[in-house]
Amino acid sequence: MSAPERILVDGSLDGIDWATVKAELTADDFDNGRSPRALRRSFAQSQHVAIARDGERVVGTARLLSDGVCNAYLVDVWTASSHRRRGIASAMIRRLVEEVPGQHIGLQTSSAQALYASLGFREEPEFWAAVVGVWLDNDGNR
Repeated sequence: MSAPERILVDGSLDGIDWATVKAELTADDFDNGRSPRALRRSFAQSQHVAIARDGERVVGTARLLSDGVCNAYLVDVWTASSHRRRGIASAMIRRLVEEVPGQHIGLQTSSAQALYASLGFREEPEFWAAVVGVWLDNDGNR
């Protein structure tokens, strides 16, 4: 399934108003505290990105961090609440996974298990994590 016709999914960060994206994320209770500048930096420094646009409006984001060899990590998969359940997240994820053939892709989710299962992901037994210092207290988020 591809994204709906009027929705464009591409890897370009051109023309994105990151303050507006942050406001949309906040409205959807998907904001993790990054500043608009930090959001831009997170996406600009990722190996692969997918942005869904409805005209000029960003209605979806996803990015993939990869070592280019064997491991990748899928993060920041979001679709605006007004555009959910239309195949946009699936289209973004498919675009990203095509960029990393032969790699293991990990992700975390607390509420989208069915989406990821439908795309071939499966639950693995454990995921461990640590934050160095205080979450987002770093130069990248200033």
